[in-house]
Amino acid sequence: MRAVTLLACATSVASLVVPSTKTSLTRCDAKSKSMPFLECPAALDGTLPGDVGFDPLRFTDLDWNMAEVIIPAKSISATESLPMVYWMREAELKHGRLCMLAIVGYLTVDAGIHFPGARYEGLSSLQAHDAMVASGNMGFMLLAVGVLELLSMVGVVQAAKGSGRKAGDFSWDPLYFTQGAKADFFFEAEIQHARLAMLAFSGLVTQSALLEKGFPYF
Repeated sequence: MRAVTLLACATSVASLVVPSTKTSLTRCDAKSKSMPFLECPAALDGTLPGDVGFDPLRFTDLDWNMAEVIIPAKSISATESLPMVYWMREAELKHGRLCMLAIVGYLTVDAGIHFPGARYEGLSSLQAHDAMVASGNMGFMLLAVGVLELLSMVGVVQAAKGSGRKAGDFSWDPLYFTQGAKADFFFEAEIQHARLAMLAFSGLVTQSALLEKGFPYF
């Protein structure tokens, strides 16, 4: 658990940038690389970073126009709907990025760094949720997250209009890590860290709740 948590803290510096469109060396033509006893889903052709053909429930095969679900006005949807794999990658990156931040935040609070004031003294990360609700701060946090979510919808709307935006691309790369020769490395690193963080955060919270202990949670 501790090793997984520490690895998840190594968040990718390439977050919030466009995924690579370069064809991967792990292109999946017949059998899934991750599950060789299953056929590789057609949508997982190796062009996305981190694609190893893992989709046992075949979500990427669903023929749904998610643009009409997210943005009900059909008039702004692209003539040809984006494939399901686009929306799956958008969701994967969003949840992964949130979990990378959450891991850092969870460990930070348990290290004794928290909001000033007596009401927050001695709180663990696990206890902080109820304390934030009781103090009313959770309402402000919900508002802030809602505003950020609305802002992020701008990119999704543009994608639904057929702008060609890549999943997860918010054009945020102030240090230009993804502009050089190692761009593919950073794209791959981000998705791998995102997946690890989603698993690690789930395990971290579960273990701290079951054992009721602070860092290192055993």
